[in-house]
Amino acid sequence: MIQPGPIQSERVQMLRPGEPRQGRFVLYWMQSAVRSRHNQALDYAISEANRLKVPLLVVFGLTPNYPGANARHYRFLLEGLRDAHAGLKARKLPLLVGLTGKHGPAEAALALAPDAALMVTERAVLRHLREWREWLTAQLEAHHPDLQLAQIESELVVPLEVTSVKQEYAARTIRPRIHRALEKYLVAEEEVEPAHHLTDLPSPDGLKWLDPARLTDPAALIASFGVEGVPAGVEEGGEVAAQAQLRAFLKRLDHYDADRNDPTVDGSSRLSAYLHYGHISALQVALSVQEHGGPGAPAYLEELIVRRELSFNLCWYNPHYDDFQVLPDWAQKTLREHQHDEHEHLYTRAELEAAGTHDPYWNASQRQMMLTGRMHNYMRMYWGKKVLEWTPDPAEAHATLVYLNDKYEQDGRNPNSYAGIGWVFGLHDRPWTRRPVFGTVRYMNAGGLKRKFDIEAYARKWNAADPLAAGTPGAHPRREQAGKR
Repeated sequence: MIQPGPIQSERVQMLRPGEPRQGRFVLYWMQSAVRSRHNQALDYAISEANRLKVPLLVVFGLTPNYPGANARHYRFLLEGLRDAHAGLKARKLPLLVGLTGKHGPAEAALALAPDAALMVTERAVLRHLREWREWLTAQLEAHHPDLQLAQIESELVVPLEVTSVKQEYAARTIRPRIHRALEKYLVAEEEVEPAHHLTDLPSPDGLKWLDPARLTDPAALIASFGVEGVPAGVEEGGEVAAQAQLRAFLKRLDHYDADRNDPTVDGSSRLSAYLHYGHISALQVALSVQEHGGPGAPAYLEELIVRRELSFNLCWYNPHYDDFQVLPDWAQKTLREHQHDEHEHLYTRAELEAAGTHDPYWNASQRQMMLTGRMHNYMRMYWGKKVLEWTPDPAEAHATLVYLNDKYEQDGRNPNSYAGIGWVFGLHDRPWTRRPVFGTVRYMNAGGLKRKFDIEAYARKWNAADPLAAGTPGAHPRREQAGKR
């Protein structure tokens, strides 16, 4: 077992350079890593607070109009915030939750800036997350020009620029770059306990600060936000449930390579949503899988590190990661050339959303996603390819997949999602045999499903599923499997 070490310098970037100033506390704006342990940004902030001999204050900005979020997403997020609050409290670290407005969660960090010695947050790659950090940086420049703001890579095993300084073409080009760096970065990091504690919490004017007791009732909070009532998914959010899910996955890891492409078998990790919401650390998962070893470990580490970090590379270096322009030139050209080919079936977005197609396998995958907030990865590939086949305009097909994914997937609005949707249209792939509608973009049909697993059983299960089985918006009792702290 590799011994823990300090936060690596390559994980630290200064958005606002300078030296720490006199202040009451170090401020950690928690947003993408909502967990109280195995959190590189939190560990860095604690280390800096100890060095400066001041307490640490953690703040989270809760935005009732988060882009694209509905009740399903808010429930998972709030369960994570509930667990983070409890975990931080056990470490004698206070968490303030501010309800923020049009400038997003960064408003909460800015409100506490006057008393901060320095400010810390996590690195983010998606557009709106970067815009919030840019807004905060500009506000600090204008109003607190002596306040240092550091962002810490807390989502990836290998930091972005260490792997590559440009968009990588495919997994085969990024894989050797990541593997060269793994020995240095696939190591545990030192978890530091705070040496000083803040007892007199600030409550600056200009924002409404949430009573932490309200975090124990996500349903009531969601109702107060007035967001769309998509039913809750099947998994509970938060770091307690995430750790339980990791332990359960390790027990079936030996069969991962054989079972992962069969949606009728519980062979996947089921960790994607926890990674997306920051309820678990990719580095912790990778180290746990590496320590466990066995025949399933290499295949899973390929997915967790190489494939996942390829998607982050895409979203960092390509501003069009969520639209049709993200595709390589050859893919855009061939799809446009075949746009007016005869389509055997055409469906509107509304018909697709209602799972109202002629294809029972496709309908089952759409219903699984709508009811549970997750769809097996192999079915996601088939699901996407059919939307391309059944839509007259490939750009509209891309937009429809983004819409459906972001609305219903528990781990939607994620770099993995956007890279996966792009793959449907030729991203991170190569030209194949020319076909109608697809041109030289890879094609998939139901025959492949029938060869790989019992697709009829899958279709029967989800096409007969009770639409109310997933529960009501925001209602999701804590499961026994999550255990206790």
